[in-house]
Amino acid sequence: MEIEAAKQIGAGIAAIALGGAGVGIGTIFGHYLAGALRNPSAAAGQFTNLLIGFALTEFTGLLGFVVAMIILFG
Repeated sequence: MEIEAAKQIGAGIAAIALGGAGVGIGTIFGHYLAGALRNPSAAAGQFTNLLIGFALTEFTGLLGFVVAMIILFG
């Protein structure tokens, strides 16, 4: 196998994290919205947890993107 082909395959595998981050963000906001509609008085108390979960999930996606770019261009 040539090195360029291996780089392309490795970057594609690393980019799977981007799809996982998208699914994770959708799940986080969907569950927050469902909980807020069920109990609106508790929604304000959970907003900090929402932002922390969003930030960690987004970081995972960005980390996968950076790894893919390092594999391709590093």
